[in-house]
Amino acid sequence: MSKAAVIDIASVSKIYGQTTAVNAISLKIPAGTYCCLLGPSGCGKTSTLRMIAGHEAISSGDIRLGNAVVTDLPPARRGTAMMFQSYALFPHLDLVDNVAFSLKMKGSPKDERRARALEMLKLMQMDAYATRRPAQLSGGQQQRVALARALITDPEALLLDEPLSALDPFLKVRMRAELKKLQKSLGITFVHVTHSQEEAMALADLIVVMNNGRIEQAAIPRTVFERPATAFVARFMGDHNVVSGRVTECRDGLVSVEVAQGGRFKGVGAGEETGALADLAIRIDHVRIGEPAEPGLGFTGTVQNIEYRGASVKLSVAGAGLDEFTAILSDKHFFAHPVSVGDAVPLCWEPADSILLGRLDS
Repeated sequence: MSKAAVIDIASVSKIYGQTTAVNAISLKIPAGTYCCLLGPSGCGKTSTLRMIAGHEAISSGDIRLGNAVVTDLPPARRGTAMMFQSYALFPHLDLVDNVAFSLKMKGSPKDERRARALEMLKLMQMDAYATRRPAQLSGGQQQRVALARALITDPEALLLDEPLSALDPFLKVRMRAELKKLQKSLGITFVHVTHSQEEAMALADLIVVMNNGRIEQAAIPRTVFERPATAFVARFMGDHNVVSGRVTECRDGLVSVEVAQGGRFKGVGAGEETGALADLAIRIDHVRIGEPAEPGLGFTGTVQNIEYRGASVKLSVAGAGLDEFTAILSDKHFFAHPVSVGDAVPLCWEPADSILLGRLDS
Protein backbone atom coordinates (compact mmCIF):
# COMPACT_ATOMS: atom_id res chain seq x y z
CA MET A 1 0.00 0.00 0.00
CA SER A 2 1.02 3.65 -0.36
CA LYS A 3 2.71 5.49 2.42
CA ALA A 4 0.31 7.24 4.78
CA ALA A 5 0.05 10.99 4.41
CA VAL A 6 -0.30 13.87 6.84
CA ILE A 7 -3.46 15.87 6.08
CA ASP A 8 -3.03 19.56 6.81
CA ILE A 9 -6.15 21.74 6.68
CA ALA A 10 -5.22 25.44 6.82
CA SER A 11 -7.93 28.07 7.45
CA VAL A 12 -10.43 26.26 5.23
CA SER A 13 -13.93 27.66 4.74
CA LYS A 14 -16.93 26.50 2.73
CA ILE A 15 -19.65 29.04 1.99
CA TYR A 16 -22.92 28.24 0.21
CA GLY A 17 -24.57 31.56 -0.71
CA GLN A 18 -25.26 33.25 2.64
CA THR A 19 -24.50 30.12 4.68
CA THR A 20 -21.06 29.36 6.12
CA ALA A 21 -20.92 25.56 6.39
CA VAL A 22 -17.26 25.43 7.43
CA ASN A 23 -15.73 28.45 9.13
CA ALA A 24 -11.94 28.90 8.74
CA ILE A 25 -10.95 25.60 10.35
CA SER A 26 -7.34 24.50 10.78
CA LEU A 27 -6.44 20.90 11.59
CA LYS A 28 -3.41 18.65 11.22
CA ILE A 29 -4.12 14.91 11.00
CA PRO A 30 -0.86 12.96 11.52
CA ALA A 31 0.06 10.26 9.01
CA GLY A 32 -1.40 6.85 9.82
CA THR A 33 -4.03 8.28 12.19
CA TYR A 34 -7.63 7.07 12.48
CA CYS A 35 -9.42 10.43 12.73
CA CYS A 36 -13.16 10.79 13.38
CA LEU A 37 -14.96 14.03 12.51
CA LEU A 38 -17.79 14.03 15.06
CA GLY A 39 -20.77 16.30 15.50
CA PRO A 40 -24.52 16.78 14.98
CA SER A 41 -26.18 17.10 11.57
CA GLY A 42 -25.24 20.34 9.82
CA CYS A 43 -22.04 20.94 11.81
CA GLY A 44 -19.80 20.91 8.70
CA LYS A 45 -18.16 17.50 9.08
CA THR A 46 -19.28 16.04 5.73
CA SER A 47 -18.46 19.29 3.88
CA THR A 48 -14.96 19.08 5.40
CA LEU A 49 -14.56 15.46 4.27
CA ARG A 50 -15.76 16.28 0.75
CA MET A 51 -13.31 19.19 0.53
CA ILE A 52 -10.44 16.85 1.50
CA ALA A 53 -11.65 14.44 -1.21
CA GLY A 54 -12.02 17.15 -3.85
CA HIS A 55 -15.75 16.54 -4.29
CA GLU A 56 -16.48 20.01 -2.90
CA ALA A 57 -14.70 23.22 -3.90
CA ILE A 58 -12.95 25.14 -1.12
CA SER A 59 -14.16 28.73 -0.66
CA SER A 60 -10.93 29.82 1.03
CA GLY A 61 -7.87 28.24 2.62
CA ASP A 62 -5.73 25.28 1.58
CA ILE A 63 -5.53 21.53 2.05
CA ARG A 64 -2.17 19.77 1.93
CA LEU A 65 -1.74 16.03 1.62
CA GLY A 66 1.81 15.05 2.51
CA ASN A 67 4.03 17.60 0.75
CA ALA A 68 1.52 18.50 -1.95
CA VAL A 69 -1.10 21.27 -1.89
CA VAL A 70 -4.19 19.51 -3.29
CA THR A 71 -6.65 22.42 -3.00
CA ASP A 72 -7.25 22.69 -6.75
CA LEU A 73 -6.56 19.08 -7.78
CA PRO A 74 -9.37 16.80 -9.01
CA PRO A 75 -10.26 13.84 -6.74
CA ALA A 76 -8.38 11.26 -8.85
CA ARG A 77 -5.07 13.13 -8.47
CA ARG A 78 -5.16 13.69 -4.71
CA GLY A 79 -4.01 10.32 -3.40
CA THR A 80 -7.27 9.94 -1.47
CA ALA A 81 -10.16 7.50 -1.88
CA MET A 82 -13.67 8.06 -0.62
CA MET A 83 -16.20 5.52 0.55
CA PHE A 84 -19.70 6.95 0.31
CA GLN A 85 -22.54 6.45 2.79
CA SER A 86 -24.64 4.69 0.12
CA TYR A 87 -21.67 2.49 -0.97
CA ALA A 88 -22.54 3.51 -4.61
CA LEU A 89 -21.89 0.05 -6.07
CA PHE A 90 -22.85 -0.63 -9.71
CA PRO A 91 -25.82 -3.04 -9.64
CA HIS A 92 -25.15 -4.50 -13.13
CA LEU A 93 -21.49 -5.45 -12.45
CA ASP A 94 -20.17 -8.40 -10.47
CA LEU A 95 -17.93 -7.74 -7.47
CA VAL A 96 -14.66 -8.10 -9.40
CA ASP A 97 -15.72 -5.48 -11.97
CA ASN A 98 -17.11 -3.21 -9.24
CA VAL A 99 -13.81 -3.26 -7.37
CA ALA A 100 -11.71 -2.97 -10.56
CA PHE A 101 -13.72 -0.05 -11.96
CA SER A 102 -11.29 2.75 -11.06
CA LEU A 103 -8.37 0.78 -12.56
CA LYS A 104 -10.43 0.34 -15.76
CA MET A 105 -10.90 4.12 -15.88
CA LYS A 106 -7.11 4.48 -15.60
CA GLY A 107 -6.63 2.14 -18.56
CA SER A 108 -5.09 -0.81 -16.69
CA PRO A 109 -5.05 -4.10 -18.67
CA LYS A 110 -8.06 -6.34 -17.95
CA ASP A 111 -6.11 -9.32 -16.51
CA GLU A 112 -4.05 -7.03 -14.28
CA ARG A 113 -7.00 -5.13 -12.84
CA ARG A 114 -9.06 -8.30 -12.29
CA ALA A 115 -6.15 -9.93 -10.44
CA ARG A 116 -5.77 -6.83 -8.27
CA ALA A 117 -9.54 -6.74 -7.61
CA LEU A 118 -9.51 -10.37 -6.48
CA GLU A 119 -6.58 -9.56 -4.21
CA MET A 120 -8.59 -6.73 -2.60
CA LEU A 121 -11.70 -8.93 -2.26
CA LYS A 122 -9.54 -11.54 -0.54
CA LEU A 123 -8.29 -8.87 1.88
CA MET A 124 -11.96 -8.17 2.70
CA GLN A 125 -12.76 -11.90 2.95
CA MET A 126 -15.14 -11.49 0.00
CA ASP A 127 -13.28 -13.48 -2.70
CA ALA A 128 -15.78 -16.37 -2.43
CA TYR A 129 -18.51 -13.96 -3.64
CA ALA A 130 -16.51 -12.53 -6.57
CA THR A 131 -19.07 -13.43 -9.28
CA ARG A 132 -22.09 -12.10 -7.38
CA ARG A 133 -23.88 -8.80 -7.95
CA PRO A 134 -24.34 -6.22 -5.14
CA ALA A 135 -28.08 -7.03 -4.78
CA GLN A 136 -27.14 -10.59 -3.72
CA LEU A 137 -25.15 -9.31 -0.72
CA SER A 138 -26.03 -8.19 2.81
CA GLY A 139 -25.35 -4.63 3.95
CA GLY A 140 -22.15 -5.64 5.71
CA GLN A 141 -20.92 -7.50 2.62
CA GLN A 142 -21.69 -4.52 0.38
CA GLN A 143 -19.66 -2.37 2.73
CA ARG A 144 -16.63 -4.66 2.40
CA VAL A 145 -16.88 -4.46 -1.39
CA ALA A 146 -17.09 -0.64 -1.24
CA LEU A 147 -13.98 -0.65 0.97
CA ALA A 148 -12.13 -2.92 -1.46
CA ARG A 149 -13.06 -0.60 -4.34
CA ALA A 150 -11.83 2.46 -2.45
CA LEU A 151 -8.55 0.80 -1.42
CA ILE A 152 -7.61 -0.65 -4.83
CA THR A 153 -6.10 2.70 -5.89
CA ASP A 154 -3.49 2.52 -3.07
CA PRO A 155 -4.64 5.79 -1.46
CA GLU A 156 -2.56 7.67 1.10
CA ALA A 157 -5.80 8.50 2.93
CA LEU A 158 -9.19 6.76 3.01
CA LEU A 159 -12.20 9.03 3.57
CA LEU A 160 -15.37 7.45 5.00
CA ASP A 161 -18.72 9.25 5.09
CA GLU A 162 -20.85 7.67 7.87
CA PRO A 163 -19.91 4.17 6.64
CA LEU A 164 -21.74 2.31 9.44
CA SER A 165 -25.00 4.28 9.49
CA ALA A 166 -26.97 1.77 7.35
CA LEU A 167 -26.01 -1.28 9.41
CA ASP A 168 -27.93 -2.87 12.28
CA PRO A 169 -26.53 -2.32 15.80
CA PHE A 170 -24.87 -5.75 16.10
CA LEU A 171 -23.18 -5.47 12.70
CA LYS A 172 -22.07 -1.90 13.47
CA VAL A 173 -20.06 -3.14 16.45
CA ARG A 174 -18.49 -5.94 14.38
CA MET A 175 -17.61 -3.65 11.47
CA ARG A 176 -16.11 -1.10 13.88
CA ALA A 177 -13.61 -3.71 15.01
CA GLU A 178 -12.86 -4.68 11.40
CA LEU A 179 -12.34 -1.07 10.30
CA LYS A 180 -9.90 -0.45 13.14
CA LYS A 181 -8.03 -3.67 12.38
CA LEU A 182 -7.90 -2.81 8.67
CA GLN A 183 -6.56 0.68 9.33
CA LYS A 184 -3.83 -0.68 11.60
CA SER A 185 -2.81 -3.36 9.07
CA LEU A 186 -2.74 -0.93 6.11
CA GLY A 187 -1.12 1.87 8.10
CA ILE A 188 -2.80 4.60 6.05
CA THR A 189 -4.67 7.68 7.29
CA PHE A 190 -8.43 7.17 7.79
CA VAL A 191 -10.81 10.13 8.11
CA HIS A 192 -14.27 8.95 9.20
CA VAL A 193 -17.38 11.15 9.53
CA THR A 194 -19.90 10.13 12.20
CA HIS A 195 -22.55 11.60 14.49
CA SER A 196 -22.14 8.69 16.95
CA GLN A 197 -20.08 9.45 20.05
CA GLU A 198 -19.72 5.74 20.79
CA GLU A 199 -18.42 5.04 17.28
CA ALA A 200 -15.85 7.83 17.47
CA MET A 201 -14.66 6.73 20.92
CA ALA A 202 -14.28 3.13 19.76
CA LEU A 203 -12.42 3.88 16.52
CA ALA A 204 -10.46 7.10 16.69
CA ASP A 205 -6.89 7.97 17.58
CA LEU A 206 -8.00 11.58 17.08
CA ILE A 207 -11.54 12.89 17.64
CA VAL A 208 -12.44 16.24 16.06
CA VAL A 209 -15.69 17.59 17.55
CA MET A 210 -17.40 20.08 15.22
CA ASN A 211 -20.29 22.49 15.78
CA ASN A 212 -21.65 25.25 13.53
CA GLY A 213 -18.80 24.86 11.06
CA ARG A 214 -16.06 25.18 13.67
CA ILE A 215 -13.80 22.81 15.56
CA GLU A 216 -14.67 22.82 19.27
CA GLN A 217 -11.98 20.29 20.23
CA ALA A 218 -9.45 18.00 18.53
CA ALA A 219 -7.84 15.48 20.88
CA ILE A 220 -7.41 11.81 21.73
CA PRO A 221 -10.65 10.10 22.89
CA ARG A 222 -9.65 10.01 26.55
CA THR A 223 -9.01 13.77 26.62
CA VAL A 224 -12.34 14.53 24.90
CA PHE A 225 -14.12 12.30 27.42
CA GLU A 226 -12.32 13.42 30.60
CA ARG A 227 -11.49 17.04 29.76
CA PRO A 228 -13.99 18.49 27.28
CA ALA A 229 -12.78 21.84 25.98
CA THR A 230 -16.15 23.61 25.83
CA ALA A 231 -19.73 23.36 27.10
CA PHE A 232 -20.80 22.07 23.67
CA VAL A 233 -18.32 19.18 23.78
CA ALA A 234 -19.30 18.32 27.38
CA ARG A 235 -22.99 18.25 26.47
CA PHE A 236 -22.56 16.50 23.13
CA MET A 237 -20.39 13.72 24.53
CA GLY A 238 -22.98 13.34 27.30
CA ASP A 239 -20.58 12.40 30.10
CA HIS A 240 -20.63 15.71 32.01
CA ASN A 241 -23.23 17.92 33.62
CA VAL A 242 -22.73 21.52 32.48
CA VAL A 243 -23.32 24.28 35.01
CA SER A 244 -23.41 27.82 33.56
CA GLY A 245 -23.27 31.01 35.61
CA ARG A 246 -21.07 33.92 36.68
CA VAL A 247 -17.74 33.80 38.48
CA THR A 248 -17.91 34.94 42.11
CA GLU A 249 -14.41 34.00 43.26
CA CYS A 250 -11.09 32.42 42.21
CA ARG A 251 -9.03 30.97 45.06
CA ASP A 252 -6.56 28.10 45.58
CA GLY A 253 -6.96 26.80 42.01
CA LEU A 254 -10.77 26.68 42.25
CA VAL A 255 -13.29 28.91 40.48
CA SER A 256 -16.65 29.55 42.17
CA VAL A 257 -19.64 29.97 39.84
CA GLU A 258 -23.13 31.14 40.80
CA VAL A 259 -26.06 30.09 38.59
CA ALA A 260 -28.96 32.45 37.84
CA GLN A 261 -31.24 30.82 40.44
CA GLY A 262 -28.65 31.17 43.20
CA GLY A 263 -26.86 27.82 43.45
CA ARG A 264 -23.06 27.97 43.87
CA PHE A 265 -20.56 25.47 42.44
CA LYS A 266 -16.79 25.12 42.37
CA GLY A 267 -14.49 23.77 39.68
CA VAL A 268 -10.78 23.41 38.99
CA GLY A 269 -9.54 26.49 37.10
CA ALA A 270 -7.95 29.90 37.51
CA GLY A 271 -7.62 33.36 36.05
CA GLU A 272 -11.30 34.14 35.56
CA GLU A 273 -12.54 37.66 36.31
CA THR A 274 -15.28 38.11 38.90
CA GLY A 275 -18.61 38.53 37.13
CA ALA A 276 -17.47 36.81 33.93
CA LEU A 277 -19.68 34.13 32.36
CA ALA A 278 -18.30 30.65 32.95
CA ASP A 279 -19.21 26.99 32.46
CA LEU A 280 -18.25 24.09 34.72
CA ALA A 281 -18.32 20.43 33.67
CA ILE A 282 -19.01 17.81 36.36
CA ARG A 283 -18.45 14.12 35.54
CA ILE A 284 -21.82 12.33 35.75
CA ASP A 285 -20.26 8.96 36.65
CA HIS A 286 -18.24 10.46 39.52
CA VAL A 287 -21.25 12.01 41.30
CA ARG A 288 -22.18 10.16 44.50
CA ILE A 289 -25.00 10.22 47.03
CA GLY A 290 -23.67 11.84 50.20
CA GLU A 291 -22.96 15.15 51.88
CA PRO A 292 -20.33 17.29 50.11
CA ALA A 293 -16.94 17.79 51.75
CA GLU A 294 -17.32 21.54 51.27
CA PRO A 295 -19.86 24.00 49.78
CA GLY A 296 -19.83 24.06 45.97
CA LEU A 297 -18.87 20.40 45.64
CA GLY A 298 -22.42 19.12 45.89
CA PHE A 299 -26.01 20.04 46.66
CA THR A 300 -29.28 18.56 47.87
CA GLY A 301 -31.91 18.07 45.17
CA THR A 302 -35.14 16.25 44.38
CA VAL A 303 -35.09 13.04 42.34
CA GLN A 304 -37.01 13.60 39.08
CA ASN A 305 -36.40 10.28 37.34
CA ILE A 306 -34.63 6.93 37.84
CA GLU A 307 -33.44 4.69 34.98
CA TYR A 308 -32.17 1.20 35.71
CA ARG A 309 -29.45 0.23 33.20
CA GLY A 310 -28.27 -3.10 34.54
CA ALA A 311 -24.71 -2.37 35.69
CA SER A 312 -25.62 1.22 36.52
CA VAL A 313 -28.56 3.43 37.55
CA LYS A 314 -29.14 6.92 36.14
CA LEU A 315 -30.60 9.52 38.49
CA SER A 316 -32.01 12.82 37.26
CA VAL A 317 -32.09 15.40 40.06
CA ALA A 318 -33.27 19.05 40.27
CA GLY A 319 -32.01 21.53 42.83
CA ALA A 320 -29.64 24.42 43.63
CA GLY A 321 -31.00 26.31 40.61
CA LEU A 322 -30.50 23.41 38.20
CA ASP A 323 -33.49 21.89 36.38
CA GLU A 324 -31.69 18.67 35.54
CA PHE A 325 -28.52 17.18 36.96
CA THR A 326 -27.45 13.61 36.16
CA ALA A 327 -25.69 11.07 38.35
CA ILE A 328 -24.69 7.61 37.11
CA LEU A 329 -24.36 5.26 40.08
CA SER A 330 -23.17 1.66 40.09
CA ASP A 331 -26.00 -0.83 40.68
CA LYS A 332 -24.21 -1.92 43.87
CA HIS A 333 -24.00 1.64 45.23
CA PHE A 334 -27.61 2.47 44.32
CA PHE A 335 -29.24 -0.66 45.75
CA ALA A 336 -27.21 -0.38 48.99
CA HIS A 337 -29.00 2.96 49.56
CA PRO A 338 -31.97 3.09 47.15
CA VAL A 339 -33.94 6.30 46.61
CA SER A 340 -37.28 6.99 44.91
CA VAL A 341 -38.69 9.71 42.65
CA GLY A 342 -39.60 12.71 44.82
CA ASP A 343 -36.96 11.97 47.49
CA ALA A 344 -34.53 14.70 48.58
CA VAL A 345 -30.98 13.42 48.12
CA PRO A 346 -27.59 14.98 48.85
CA LEU A 347 -25.12 14.66 45.95
CA CYS A 348 -21.36 15.22 46.10
CA TRP A 349 -18.19 14.91 44.03
CA GLU A 350 -14.44 15.48 44.26
CA PRO A 351 -12.90 18.84 43.24
CA ALA A 352 -11.02 17.17 40.34
CA ASP A 353 -14.34 16.00 38.85
CA SER A 354 -15.54 19.58 38.29
CA ILE A 355 -13.53 21.57 35.73
CA LEU A 356 -13.76 25.05 34.24
CA LEU A 357 -14.55 24.90 30.51
CA GLY A 358 -13.16 27.11 27.78
CA ARG A 359 -15.31 29.27 25.52
CA LEU A 360 -14.82 29.78 21.77
CA ASP A 361 -14.46 33.38 20.66
CA SER A 362 -17.67 34.46 18.97
